[in-house]
Amino acid sequence: MRFEEVMKEAETRGVKLPADMVEAAKTTGIREMFVLRYMELQGSVWPLSFLMKYCAILRNRMLADPSFLFKVGTEIVIDSCCATFAEVQKRGKDFWSEFELYAADLLVGIVVDIALVGMLAPYARIGQPSVSRGVFGKIQQACAALPSSVFEAERPGCKFSVKQRIATYFYKGVLYGSVGFGCGLIGQGIANLIMTAKRSIKKSEEDIPVPPLVQSAVLWGVFLAVSSNTRYQIINGLERLVEASPLAKQVPPVAMTFTVGVRFANNIYGGMQFVDWAKMSGVQ
Repeated sequence: MRFEEVMKEAETRGVKLPADMVEAAKTTGIREMFVLRYMELQGSVWPLSFLMKYCAILRNRMLADPSFLFKVGTEIVIDSCCATFAEVQKRGKDFWSEFELYAADLLVGIVVDIALVGMLAPYARIGQPSVSRGVFGKIQQACAALPSSVFEAERPGCKFSVKQRIATYFYKGVLYGSVGFGCGLIGQGIANLIMTAKRSIKKSEEDIPVPPLVQSAVLWGVFLAVSSNTRYQIINGLERLVEASPLAKQVPPVAMTFTVGVRFANNIYGGMQFVDWAKMSGVQ
């Protein structure tokens, strides 16, 4: 849509568009679907309507995929439940003596869930992104041109080559690893503080050694970069296939049910795999 068309539609509906969308309409134009979807979401209940105005990261992902929040919520609920089940099964009789480790894993897991879904979610590319000059600017521009995930669908203005899709796998692996390392430092740091405080008050023969902080963070980073990155790339591809199917278009709950099912299976496997990795590495 051209600037005049966008502003006329906004005036008709009584909606004020964000500055970046207005600027994009002036310079490059903006997809009609994004404009209409934004106006519809503005009529949503608070706080979604508020976040759509002032949180561009959420807004752009909701414009590209209206089920984004459903996927994030599904991931958090399923992961929290599955992580609890998996840790009880894997730790067995040591669960309560290792409760701090479980609590740290759960806390970090919630933050990681948001990152896992958000970093692979397609997003509306509105206007021309500002980039720096020099080598850093070229790298930034190349990264911005990559798809959000290996299997992201092409759409007008977003075409991706095979090389870009392969590069995305490694690029997201680096991002996932960074998030995992940072969250691991915070989560394990909290757990270590709790364990140390408890033992300063009362010691027990059943107490396990306090896990090494840096090694635990490295474990989180490697696990997210390798295992989580691979599994969630596949999940995004499968969800894309189902959502594009004629059945899902006619009956939307089919895609939602598939999302719940595939993410449930993934979290069961991923939660048990993480405990195995932690045990084998000697960190927990």
